[in-house]
Amino acid sequence: MDPTPTGNAPVPVTVMSLLTFAATAQDRGTRLDQYLAAQTGLSRAQVQRLITAGQVTVAGEAVKASLRLAGGETIVVQLPPAVEPLAPTPEPIPLNVVYEDRDVLVIDKPAGLAVHPAVGHETGTLVNALLARYPHLEGTDPAGRPGIVHRLDRDTSGLLVVGKSQRAVEGLKAQFKSQQVSKRYLALVVGHLPVPQGLIDAPVGRHPRWRQRFAVRSDGREARTRFTVLEALPGYSLLEARPETGRTHQIRVHFAYIGHPVAGDPVYGPRKDRLGLGRQFLHASFLGFRHPITGQPLEFTSSLPADLQRVLDRLREG
Repeated sequence: MDPTPTGNAPVPVTVMSLLTFAATAQDRGTRLDQYLAAQTGLSRAQVQRLITAGQVTVAGEAVKASLRLAGGETIVVQLPPAVEPLAPTPEPIPLNVVYEDRDVLVIDKPAGLAVHPAVGHETGTLVNALLARYPHLEGTDPAGRPGIVHRLDRDTSGLLVVGKSQRAVEGLKAQFKSQQVSKRYLALVVGHLPVPQGLIDAPVGRHPRWRQRFAVRSDGREARTRFTVLEALPGYSLLEARPETGRTHQIRVHFAYIGHPVAGDPVYGPRKDRLGLGRQFLHASFLGFRHPITGQPLEFTSSLPADLQRVLDRLREG
């Protein structure tokens, strides 16, 4: 006979979360693991482990990760209890430092370097590099993003400022919040824009179906991007984009919305990378802000990295 719990001792219970999705006709032909990665924000490896463990069913049946959806299926995912993420660890990753003083650090971030750990890239990020070089930064942000006051997408290169003290972090965040920071990007977009300059004023929010993407939507957050066309090239336009707000993927979403996606963008652009870029042609070329302690105006510029410059030269040669 099983022993009966006595007193008020709690009985351990493992709580599982259930997520239910309904595949549509637009999902026909999509692999199950790809579909769930996009819907949940988990990596494909994490999704595949859930499927292998029998925690995913389609129409009530256990399936394989390679299953191709037909559209119309009901998919149930059983998620284990959330696990607290590990604190980021120091890693000796080289940094291209453009400017540094006791409170502020400006780096020229290469493409491929994520700014902070997240699902799918828990190590090898800018935060890991910063902790190795500046161990004291750990105390500037208990959320695991020490010194970070803004971000660039992993495959966007260019200028990024880091706060090296708590006071600097708070001062820089205040400038970003009040839109006092000047940012300019060089972008190559598909096609030729009908006007030499303009403003894209369209709210951006999380995509209703693909949770890792963003989209223009009426209930999104205010988002504005000004642009100037710098050069017309065969099939493409080189332009300067100046975001007045800082929404995630803002430039990429806005130009895709007006029918001129950023060249090489694997999420919002054409499926085929005709230029062989391997990433979106987007580079943070200018950054201007006030020093968070002294108030001194600071401005920095960054030239196109070699991979983007080669593509631009090829287009100019026709």
